[in-house]
Amino acid sequence: MAYQSIQLDQELFVSDIYTIHYYEYRNDFHFDGERHDFWEFQCVDKGIAEVITDNGTYTLTRSQVIFHRPNEFHTLKANGRTAPNIIVISFACNSPCMKFFENKILEFSDTERSILGRIIAEARNCFASPLDNPYLEKMVKKSTVPFGSQKLLTLYLEELLIHMIRRYTIAHYSASAGIYDSCQTSSETCRNIIHYLGEHVRQSLTIEDISKDNMIGRSQLQKLFREEYQCGVIEFFSRMKIDFAKQLIRENDMNFTQISDFLGYSSIHYFSRQFKKLSGMTPTEYATSIKALSERPQSQS
Repeated sequence: MAYQSIQLDQELFVSDIYTIHYYEYRNDFHFDGERHDFWEFQCVDKGIAEVITDNGTYTLTRSQVIFHRPNEFHTLKANGRTAPNIIVISFACNSPCMKFFENKILEFSDTERSILGRIIAEARNCFASPLDNPYLEKMVKKSTVPFGSQKLLTLYLEELLIHMIRRYTIAHYSASAGIYDSCQTSSETCRNIIHYLGEHVRQSLTIEDISKDNMIGRSQLQKLFREEYQCGVIEFFSRMKIDFAKQLIRENDMNFTQISDFLGYSSIHYFSRQFKKLSGMTPTEYATSIKALSERPQSQS
């Protein structure tokens, strides 16, 4: 039997990269604006920024990202109070799926923030040009670039875009999208149960507890949540707890052990395992910002 190759479709292909920047702006920074014939996105890593496009004025906060289609006018400025850190990446991509990003403000998930951090880190490996010059129009490559660095830049960027399209178009729920928003369901019973779970998020609940307190049979309860959210009620509750844990980590008022105790986990080890399982990152990894990820020393081989 002769082997036959399989040609793989490339639904998304980045042909060129124009700029990769990480800016730490003053609180009075203002960029006059531009338009160009390639894609660009602007992401807030810290603080608040105001973006003006052909379609209106938008305020972006941490982890939010706005995409500008080719030839769309866009400008950026700080709000006069907070000094923002902004990531700007511009690139050429003619794939039809890019239409998904038109006129959208999205929010990076934990995984996507990690990918973005790798892009910034690899850009530092690849380019001699400073990443913090907002007026730089052509980046200069280093005379000596680590093997595969340029390829990794496009691969990471494609991975980031593919991951976002998948998450926003395929997933019915996710922690970062607010899976416990009771407004997402038309079932009054489900809304009541979600409210109950929110009120008891600091406790350790079993299916029996939830069934009894909400006067619903166990099988009916599981069926309801699988139909509405494609997961069991305990998984839903676990995701709710981890989302709360993420908020507490961002607020930085408690350490991981205190957060574990606060949310009713039996041990810090169980909390860490569940956090990693549901978010794809350990609590420590989650607490690390894009900036810290991008500045991590790169191993050279």
